[in-house]
Amino acid sequence: MKLLNSFGPNPRLVRMFALEKGMELPAVEHDLMGGENRAEPYLKKNPGGQMPALELDDGTVIAETVTICEYLEEMQPLPALVGTNPVERANTRMWVRRVELNVTENMYNAFRYAEGIEIFRNRMVCIPEAADGLKKKARAGREWLDGLIAGRDFIAGDKISLADIVLYCCMDFAKDVGQPIEDDLPNLKAWYDRMHARPSASGSLHAAAPQIKMAG
Repeated sequence: MKLLNSFGPNPRLVRMFALEKGMELPAVEHDLMGGENRAEPYLKKNPGGQMPALELDDGTVIAETVTICEYLEEMQPLPALVGTNPVERANTRMWVRRVELNVTENMYNAFRYAEGIEIFRNRMVCIPEAADGLKKKARAGREWLDGLIAGRDFIAGDKISLADIVLYCCMDFAKDVGQPIEDDLPNLKAWYDRMHARPSASGSLHAAAPQIKMAG
């Protein structure tokens, strides 16, 4: 199998997940900033046009970052980042969904509609008037999460999981594009610092990140 890879927080999410599991994923690079993922050759593989995707040896293409990570976990269960039993897996999936609905999707869309609008205006429907409201909604989600994770090191419990990687890759990206990490959310800030210190955090950054000046 091979990762259809590019710069960006979502491809980084899969790369970071694989590093935490000790998996090597051969990669085929695509020019996200140049819109290669919105051109016909890529759309034939992934009609959603998002990066990344995972192409299996038989030609099957799996898209959507969380789905790709779940597939990798099934292929190599340990170390577990989703869970080792039904209760652990359900708990992780619950927290992934909470993180996505309350925080990351709002942060990503706020970027697409504001600081990133010149990248996205011809790729998707953009709603610039919604950007400020989405930033406020994301902030409310981070405040909510800050209270919930008091007294523990990771989002879903006492060990790193997919939920942590989903949130970290979003927050590390967004901090450079109009949504900084707040010092007045001490639990979330301490969590971010712990995640940022992990070898997989630096190891998953794309080679183009310094040039683009965004963490993806």
